[in-house]
Amino acid sequence: MYLSIGSDLAVRDSSIIGIFDLDNTSTSRRTMEFLEKAEQEGQIVPCDDLPKSFILTAEYGIPRIYLTEYYSSTLEKRLK
Repeated sequence: MYLSIGSDLAVRDSSIIGIFDLDNTSTSRRTMEFLEKAEQEGQIVPCDDLPKSFILTAEYGIPRIYLTEYYSSTLEKRLK
C-alpha cells in the first residue's frame, strides 16, 4: 500500500519509519542537527508548499526524508 504525501508523491507504507510534526520536533536541537545533516547528504525531498511535517523512510537500506504540506495527524489517518 502507498501513502500519498502531496506534491504528486507517494511512499510505500512498509518503508515508513516515522511521521513527525515539524512544529513540535523542530524545537529540539538533536532534530535540527539530524535534518541539517540529512540535507547536506542529499536525503531530503522538499515539498512545493510550506512543510508541516516530515516522513522518515528507509527503502532498500537508503534513508530518505520527505517534507510534506500535510499535518502528521492527517497522514496517520490516511495510513489506517
